[in-house]
Amino acid sequence: MFLSVLDPTPTPTPEPTGLSDIADQAASAMMATCSGPNGKDDVLCVTLSNVLPAGWASPVAWVISLVLIVVAALIVRAILHRLIGRVIRRAADGVMPERLRVKTVTIFDGTSAVLSERRRQRAETLGSVLSSLISVVIFGTAALMILGRFGMDLAPVLTSVGILGVAVGFGAQELVKDFIAGMFMLMEDQYGVGDLIDTGAAIGTVEAVTLRITRLRDADGRVWYVRNGTITRIGNESQGWSRALVDVPVAYNADISGIRDLLKKVAEELWEDPDFRDVAMVEEPQVYGLEQISDKAMIFRITVKTVPAHQAEVARELRLRVKSALDRAGVALAGV
Repeated sequence: MFLSVLDPTPTPTPEPTGLSDIADQAASAMMATCSGPNGKDDVLCVTLSNVLPAGWASPVAWVISLVLIVVAALIVRAILHRLIGRVIRRAADGVMPERLRVKTVTIFDGTSAVLSERRRQRAETLGSVLSSLISVVIFGTAALMILGRFGMDLAPVLTSVGILGVAVGFGAQELVKDFIAGMFMLMEDQYGVGDLIDTGAAIGTVEAVTLRITRLRDADGRVWYVRNGTITRIGNESQGWSRALVDVPVAYNADISGIRDLLKKVAEELWEDPDFRDVAMVEEPQVYGLEQISDKAMIFRITVKTVPAHQAEVARELRLRVKSALDRAGVALAGV
């Protein structure tokens, strides 16, 4: 009897039989973060351990950290999108600082409206690109931070992403070149829809502009698709103002002063015509002296600064009026 009482054989630990015991063991297993050497110094773990029951500080801290990462990403994204939206609205309204504003020439109300619409479209396109880029960067950073909270080693992930980025960069360098050229084209307002441009490879009216390609239609109706990265020069005939040139050849023995006065009168009459002055011309036509002289003819030149893309119309009208005035004066045109 005494031997049985003094028997030192240990009593086996009972297995957990209730859900509470299983939950406590699971919570203890998840306490690695807060019970480890780094977790003991975690302010969130220490605070939660003083508030929550034993075993619940680690999982709650883990969940709160994930929520804080997501919320912080959304707040930063919203702030930056709001800032971009404000800048884009100011750019579209033409109230950007002088150093950032594209200088344009306002000719008349119609041209001013066209320039304003082009400015708005350009600003909205740039705003969309910047907003998408910021969203990708912020959410990508948040995703990496969340993976780090799961305990994943980010070094191999970042290395793989870097290698993939280099491979895609080499494989799609032409595409990247097109997009970068398209971005600068939009920022500098080199051309827009409706402009008549010369890209070297094709000449025509712009029908569509994207970050990758520019679509043109030439005088024959042919449609050209030109990649922005391949455009090395642009000749735009629809920005600011254009110039109409009219050469008038007269006989070598004609009266120089009389011809010059006659051409000045024609230029003044054209300038006084409201159908052209208020619509197609920017400045009063200028009559130059002798542009060329030979043994057969003397050539006088008239120049007119016009609204973009109206130079041909003004030149035709000017030639018609010059021909009528010379006929009334009995002055014959000479062959060059």
